[in-house]
Amino acid sequence: MQWLAKFIYFKILGWKVVGNTDLSKDEIKKAVIIAAPHTSWHDFYIGVLLRAVLNVKTNFVGKKELFVFPIGWLFRLLGGAPIDRHTKENKVSAIAKLFNEKDEFRMAMSPEGTRKKVDKWRTGFYYIAKEAKVPIIMFTLDFENKQNKISEPFYPTDNIEKDFEFMHNFYKDVKGKIPEYS
Repeated sequence: MQWLAKFIYFKILGWKVVGNTDLSKDEIKKAVIIAAPHTSWHDFYIGVLLRAVLNVKTNFVGKKELFVFPIGWLFRLLGGAPIDRHTKENKVSAIAKLFNEKDEFRMAMSPEGTRKKVDKWRTGFYYIAKEAKVPIIMFTLDFENKQNKISEPFYPTDNIEKDFEFMHNFYKDVKGKIPEYS
């Protein structure tokens, strides 16, 4: 499957990957992976292709409404898990607990929490990484330059403002599929 993913990603779609491309050889077996800007459903297949190209196992959560027949089985097969965003359950703790239960777990998330334009990112991914004591790895969904840039692992500090400034700078000038939502 990796050769097919590489053919589609590089040859057909014309994308490239830059930065920390050794994730499959990386010692980081657990991480929160954030992908931004998340502006379109196209982001999903780019992410799926990228993980196949890099040969990295990742998981993701999505709203439970996405996990219905017929597409729900595919999302589960690709490492997805449904989450009910309307319950009072502490989602940060529930997801952080998954990291403790597994030997290898890389959770991919969108910091915006939606495909629409947002004024500020949600903080759940940050607190999941802190509670699970795992790094954050950032990657861009840069449709303007057709590239995914991947960061080195970043361990959150106790200064959320500086950490978010650092992460936002990584995504500076990156344009999503729908630029006005970036």
